[in-house]
Amino acid sequence: MTSAIWSQETQQEKLEKRKAQIQQEIRDNEKLLQSVKKKEKSAVSVVIVQANKIKLKEKLINTTERQAKLLSNDIYINQLQINKLNRELADLKEDYAEMIVKSYKSRSEQSRAMFILSSNSFLQAYKRAQYMKQYTNFRKMQGDEIKSKSNQLVEHNEKMGVQKSAKQKLIEENEKERLSLLKAKQEQQKVVNSIKKDKNKIAAEIKKRQAEARAIDRQIDRIVREAIAEANRKAALERAMEKAKAEAKGGESKEEIKTRARAIVSAAPAAMSSKIILTAEAKILSDNFKANRGKLPWPVEKGFVSLPYGDQPHPQFPSLRVHNSGVEITTDQGATARAVFGGEVTSVMVLSPVNKAVMIQHGDYFTVYQNLSAVNVSKGDKVSIKQGIGKVRTNGETGRTVLKFTISQNTTYNNPATWLFNM
Repeated sequence: MTSAIWSQETQQEKLEKRKAQIQQEIRDNEKLLQSVKKKEKSAVSVVIVQANKIKLKEKLINTTERQAKLLSNDIYINQLQINKLNRELADLKEDYAEMIVKSYKSRSEQSRAMFILSSNSFLQAYKRAQYMKQYTNFRKMQGDEIKSKSNQLVEHNEKMGVQKSAKQKLIEENEKERLSLLKAKQEQQKVVNSIKKDKNKIAAEIKKRQAEARAIDRQIDRIVREAIAEANRKAALERAMEKAKAEAKGGESKEEIKTRARAIVSAAPAAMSSKIILTAEAKILSDNFKANRGKLPWPVEKGFVSLPYGDQPHPQFPSLRVHNSGVEITTDQGATARAVFGGEVTSVMVLSPVNKAVMIQHGDYFTVYQNLSAVNVSKGDKVSIKQGIGKVRTNGETGRTVLKFTISQNTTYNNPATWLFNM
C-alpha cells in the first residue's frame, strides 16, 4: 500500500511539473498571438497561432483531469486506511476495556499479594509475579498502541481534507479552462470566417509557397549529395594514402606518396553514391547521434510546431494537401537557431535574398536549419550541442518567426518529431 501511495505521489509531482510547463507555453503563446494580431498582416498567421493556443489548453485540461483522477485514487486509498484504522482501534479499545475491568477486580495490593503467596512453590510464585509484571507492561503497550493508532487516524483524516480540497480546486480550475477553451474556439471561428472570402487568393499563395519549398528541398538534396561525394572522396583518399604508404619505396617523400595516393583515387572508377562510406571516426559520431534519438534538444529555445512533418491537409483548408520535409517551429522574434547535436558545418546556403540556411553533418546524418536572417558559423566549423548558429527570420508580411528544421540520414528525410525531446 505504501509503495502504491509513493507511486501516486511521484506521478502527481510529474503532472504538476507538466502542468506548469504547459501554463508557461500558454503564456508564451499568448504573447506571440498578441504580437501577430498587432501586425494585422495575415489572418492565416493568427489562425495558426490561435490553433496552437487551443491545442495547449486542451493539453492543460487533460493534464488537470489526470491529476484529479490520481487524487481520487489517493482519496480512495486513504479512505481504506481510515477504515482499517477505525476497525483496529475499535478492537484495541474493546480489549483494553476488558483488561481494565479485570485489573479493577484485582486492583487491591492484598489480592495481588494473596495471588502470589497462595502459590504451591517458590517457582510458581516467581512465575505469578512475572505474569503480573508482563500483564502490566502489556496493558501499557496496548495503551500506547491505541494512542499511536488514534494519532494516525487524525493524520489520515487531515490528509483526506487536504486531498478533497485539492481535488475541488482542480475541478474549479478545469471548469475555468473549459470556458477559456470555448472562448478561444469562438475567436478562432471568427478569424476563420473572416478569411473565407479570400479563400482562393490564400489557396493560390499556399500553392506558390509549396512550390518554393519543393525547389528549396531539391537545392538542399543537391548540396547533401555533394557533401556525401566530398566525404567519400576524403575517405577514399585516406585509404589510398594508407595503401601508398604501405607500398612506398625507400627514399620517397611525403609529397610523392600523396601524389601517388591521388593517382590511385583518380584511376578508380567514379561512383555516385547516395550514402556516406563512414570512416571509424564518422561512425562513432553517427552512432552517438543515433543513440540520442528522442532526446535531442529543440533547435530553438522555445516555440511550437506550426506545421508538422510529412504530407497532410492544410490546417485551414483541408481540401489542400501540403508537404513538409521537416517541421516548422514558430518562435519568438529575435530567436536564435541552435545546433541539436555536435558536428561539422558542411554548408551555409543562401536559399533566397532573405532566407539563409545552415547544414551540419553528424556522421551520415544531416541537420538543416532554414529561414535564418543572419548566420554566425562558416563551412568547416565544428559546433557543439545547443551552440547558436544564426538568427531566425521574422516574416515582414505575416509577422511570424518560423524556423524550418530537417533531419536526414544521407538523402533520406526523417521525422524530426521522433528525434527531438518532448515534441
